[in-house]
Amino acid sequence: MHLKLRRKAHHRPHPGAVEPSLSSRKRLIVKRLYQIDIKPLCTFKLAADVHLWSLENYSEPSAVLKKVLIVDDSPAQVKLMQGLLENEGYKPVGINDPRRVEEAIVAERPSLILLDVIMPERNGFQICRELKNNAQFNTIPVIMVTSKDSVSDKYWGEQQGADGYITKPFTRDELLRAVRRFA
Repeated sequence: MHLKLRRKAHHRPHPGAVEPSLSSRKRLIVKRLYQIDIKPLCTFKLAADVHLWSLENYSEPSAVLKKVLIVDDSPAQVKLMQGLLENEGYKPVGINDPRRVEEAIVAERPSLILLDVIMPERNGFQICRELKNNAQFNTIPVIMVTSKDSVSDKYWGEQQGADGYITKPFTRDELLRAVRRFA
């Protein structure tokens, strides 16, 4: 089967008119593009699992970014995870005090908790166990993010109710894969 392509008729300038140069044609095209009335684009990135149909049903400001609570006694680790998650459209909230976890959950209502294990006064295993035994908090997924990487540590975390386990040092992809799975 052969298709015939029709060529567009070449526009001939009016006799005596000067043909515009290539750069002036480009400027004219850009000028016309800016004159087109376009709705302003969304200025924030949505989490990878937020579907476009959810934006069609609701106005853009009501599209909720997924909140992730990061609990780690190291401010550097909190900043690292916050940066990685913000770039992917999540809204990370970090705390360094393991005694304030429940208070932060009530205030922020996160979709997911990233929890370090080795912390002063109250370790991550204790926090996870207490959260999973509390009817108010037990539906929130908890991912342990820790340097404790033995099989027995992972098993113990699972026994305390952890939904996921990431060992430090982690890659960007490992963290995002775990977060996308639960948030």
